[in-house]
Amino acid sequence: MKALKPATVFIVLLGFVSLFSDMTYEAARSITGPFLAFLGASATLVGFIAGLGEFIGYALRLFSGWLADKTGKYWSITIVGYLINLLSVPALALVGQWQLAAVLIMAERVGKALRTPARDAMLSHATAEIGRGWGFGLHEAMDQIGAMLGPLIVAAVFYFHGGYREAFGVLLIPAVIAIGILVFARFLYPSPRDLEISKIQIETKGLSKVYWIYLIAVALNGAGYADFPLITYHFKKVATVPEQWIPVFYALAMGIDAMAALIFGHFFDKKGLSILIFSVIISAGFAPLCFLGGFYSAFMGMLLWGIGMGAQESIMRAAVAVLVPKEKRGVGYGVFNTGYGVFWFLGSTALGFLYDFSVSVLIVFSVLLQFSSIPFLFRVRKMLH
Repeated sequence: MKALKPATVFIVLLGFVSLFSDMTYEAARSITGPFLAFLGASATLVGFIAGLGEFIGYALRLFSGWLADKTGKYWSITIVGYLINLLSVPALALVGQWQLAAVLIMAERVGKALRTPARDAMLSHATAEIGRGWGFGLHEAMDQIGAMLGPLIVAAVFYFHGGYREAFGVLLIPAVIAIGILVFARFLYPSPRDLEISKIQIETKGLSKVYWIYLIAVALNGAGYADFPLITYHFKKVATVPEQWIPVFYALAMGIDAMAALIFGHFFDKKGLSILIFSVIISAGFAPLCFLGGFYSAFMGMLLWGIGMGAQESIMRAAVAVLVPKEKRGVGYGVFNTGYGVFWFLGSTALGFLYDFSVSVLIVFSVLLQFSSIPFLFRVRKMLH
C-alpha cells in the first residue's frame, strides 16, 4: 500500500481537530438561544449577544492574522485559540446567570477568531503539494461531518431526559479529543511551512491588487447569502416546511456542503476560478426556491444553499493561498475572514429588513448581489492567467 504524503496526513489531522471542534461548538450553538432564555435573558438580549459574538469573532481575525505573521507563532496562537474556543462550551454547564453565559458564548467566538487565520495559514502550506482546492475541500468536508453530528448529540441528551447542563457537560468529551489531536499534530509537524513545495503564485511583498479584487468578489457573494435562521424563520412563518423537518433540512444542507467542498475542491485544482464562478451561478438560485415555493421547492433550495456553502468554505479559502505569499498568509486569511464576515453580517441585516418589507425585493437583492461578484471573479481569473 502506498504511504500517505506527510501533507495529506497533516490535513487529515487538522480535519479531525475541526470535526471534533465543530461537534462541540455547533452542538452548543444549537441550544444557546433557549439556554439564555432559560436563564432569564430577553429575546433582545439573546439577539444582541449572538450578534456581538459573531461581530467580535470576525473583527478580531484582522489582529490575530497580523499577530501570527508578526511573531511566527502559528502553532501557539492556534492552540491557545482552540483552548478558549472549546473549553468555553462545557463551562456553560457550570453557570447559573445569563451574564456569565454571555461571557462564555462570546469567549468561544473570540477563541475561534484567534485560531482561524493561523490554522488556515498552516493548512495552506500543506495544500500546495496535494492541491489547494482538494486540501481545503477535504478539511471542510471533515469539518461539516462534525457540524452534522454535534446537534444530534444534544438531541440525544434531551431524548434521554437530560437538560442543558448535561448537554453542555457531555461536550467536554469531543473538546478534549480535539485538543489531544491538535497537540499530537503540533509535535508531529512542528514546522508546517516546510510542507510547502514551490508553486506558481502571485509574487508580491504584501497583499496584491488581485487579492483585493478577489476580496470584493467574496464580500459581495457573502452579503447576498441568506443566513439559515432567516430561511427557517420563513419556513415556519408561511408553514411551507413542518417544524420537525427543519433540523432535517439543516442536516441535509450540511451533508451537501461536505460533498460540494470535495467536488469543487477537486475541480478548482484543474479549472481554477472558473469552478468558483460556476458555483456562484448555481447557488444563487437558492433564494427564489426557498422563499417562493412550497415544500419540495424549499428542499431544492436548501440543496443549492448547501452547494454554495461548500464552495465558500473550501475553494474560496484555497484561492487565498494562491494570491498571498506564505510569509503573509496570516494577514491574508485574517483580512479575508474579517471582510467576508463583516459583509455577511451587513448583508444578513439588510436581508432581514427586506424580508419585513417585501420577500420579492429580498430575492432580487440576494440574487443580484451574488451575481455582481462574477465580473470581479472573471477579472481575478484574467489577472492570474
